[in-house]
Amino acid sequence: MRGMEICRDLHSLRAACAALRAGGRRLGLVPTMGALHAGHVSLLAAARAAGADAVAASIFVNPLQFNASDDLARYPRDEEGDLAKLRAAGCDLAWLPPVDAMYPPGNCSTIEVAGPSKGFEGDARPGHFRGVATVCAKLFLQTGADIAAFGEKDWQQLQVVTRMAHDLDIPVRIQPVPTMREADGLAMSSRNRFLSPPERAIAPLLYQVMLDAAGGMAGGAPVPRVLAAGRERLVAAGFAPDYLALVAAESLEPLDALDRARPMRLLAAARLGAVRLLDNIAVAS
Repeated sequence: MRGMEICRDLHSLRAACAALRAGGRRLGLVPTMGALHAGHVSLLAAARAAGADAVAASIFVNPLQFNASDDLARYPRDEEGDLAKLRAAGCDLAWLPPVDAMYPPGNCSTIEVAGPSKGFEGDARPGHFRGVATVCAKLFLQTGADIAAFGEKDWQQLQVVTRMAHDLDIPVRIQPVPTMREADGLAMSSRNRFLSPPERAIAPLLYQVMLDAAGGMAGGAPVPRVLAAGRERLVAAGFAPDYLALVAAESLEPLDALDRARPMRLLAAARLGAVRLLDNIAVAS
């Protein structure tokens, strides 16, 4: 059985990806920043289920995704544990570039995506989606991946990457994968490890508030009233909500009423202690 290949420079990566794609085989890619959990592992399986014959995963804590309000140094890292998880999941290739391999000296090009990057995380983390779009474009081009799997938990990111690949004619299919959740409903995230035990006990309320809000809207309650009640409930429980919003699923246009003509999504972001939690769910029309 072939072992997992580990690449740390672009030359070896391109050679390894070419070998994996030889004979018309399809290559899947799972871009990550490491600190892997079961949600990341599910993306590997999803890429195979979508038609990939081989799967690569990248581990790169992208400095372009962080701004003054984020702590790049604090982002969790566990290379040994991550590689063990990838091997156990049958990953064929791990791409672990140093920063200067991704952004060599003199690098001065970035990708700006308008449209779905505006508002919400775009406002909360200026420049974040520029970093996401830039690094994903580079990963797609470096690997020549045919399929790239992304979790739906970061819904706005998923729309930004999908739009970017489409607009730039990058021949990769973006495969959305449903959010993986803990048994109590909390969306899996590398940052959950920073929750204190009392905060971890409260954290699943974010998902419950979203479910209740979606149910209330489906039952005919006015959308602004439902969203306001949800935010008040979060504040009362100790959260500091940034937003709880109903949007058009693809464009992320905010909606004040249910739109039966297109898919909708309920987005949420709230800080609990030092941890900022993101989540979203589909809203039935």
